Amino acid sequence: MAETLHSSPEMVVQQQLDAYNAHDLEAWLATYAADACQYQHPATLLARGHAEIRQRAIARFAEPDLHAQLLHRQVLGQVVIDHEMVRRNFAEGPGYIELLCLYTVEEGKISSASFVAGPVQLDQAQPA
Repeated sequence: MAETLHSSPEMVVQQQLDAYNAHDLEAWLATYAADACQYQHPATLLARGHAEIRQRAIARFAEPDLHAQLLHRQVLGQVVIDHEMVRRNFAEGPGYIELLCLYTVEEGKISSASFVAGPVQLDQAQPA
């Protein structure tokens, strides 16, 4: 992955999304600052630092159907807001979840990420 130190916030978040969709945990984690935090919006801490963020993501990156489709992106200075539809393999079965992802980028790395999740939408059972 290219050095992100001088990348725009939008480029950093796009690199993060590309690595996510490639299931490349190391490249994805490299877009985050070493002391970055992830939150359930507005302020419930999910993970702090690379070790906790990695642990939280390992199982997700192993999901065969994992894929985030970017529906809309807004950039306001150092803040990037992505509206995504994410394909997942949930315990109840495959499906989608709609997310708003609010990223703050400082010095070429994501310093914080906050997520607003919609309801899980499971795939419909296929008729026999």
